[in-house]
Amino acid sequence: MEKEKKSDDKHFFAHETAVIDKGCKIGKGTRIWHFSHIMPGSVIGNNCNLGQNVVVMPDVVMGDNVKVQNNVSLYTGVICEDNVFLGPSMVFTNIINPRSAIVRKKEYMTTIVREGATIGANATIICGNNIGRYAFVGAGAVVTKDVADYALVAGNPARQTGWMSEYGHRLSFDKNGIGICPESGKKYLLRENIVTGLS
Repeated sequence: MEKEKKSDDKHFFAHETAVIDKGCKIGKGTRIWHFSHIMPGSVIGNNCNLGQNVVVMPDVVMGDNVKVQNNVSLYTGVICEDNVFLGPSMVFTNIINPRSAIVRKKEYMTTIVREGATIGANATIICGNNIGRYAFVGAGAVVTKDVADYALVAGNPARQTGWMSEYGHRLSFDKNGIGICPESGKKYLLRENIVTGLS
């Protein structure tokens, strides 16, 4: 049975099996599904969708319209800006050298996923590496360094194989460095290995 829960006067939906701890902030219109756990100190924006078995650890920050698919854990140190997509069973880490017998909570590293980025199913993001705006991390990739804005990366370790539009289409550039998204018609400029969107 589904029910509506309330936090800080902002309405959101949470399935009855979800655990919502006190001290977290959840934005209006957000939906949290089966067996998910939202921990104290976390901040989730408006109109987010968290699938089944999602864990949001303390101090994680998520912007608006973030989509988190099933079986994703967002560990302390992860920041997702607006319109981020996290594919099924993708993995974040937050310690570079974990050991069970050694407590390293003071060594958590920050990972920022910038606006509009997509991380594919079963990809792994090694902590401390940021994902650029509208970047696209392919399924199963292992990210061991920063990913540039609009970059398409794949493999283990992840290597850049191209550029993506804001609509998620691979871009081809002409001799002047201009690429056009086939869906939106928006133009992009590639110059000195940096892509920028043109208005």
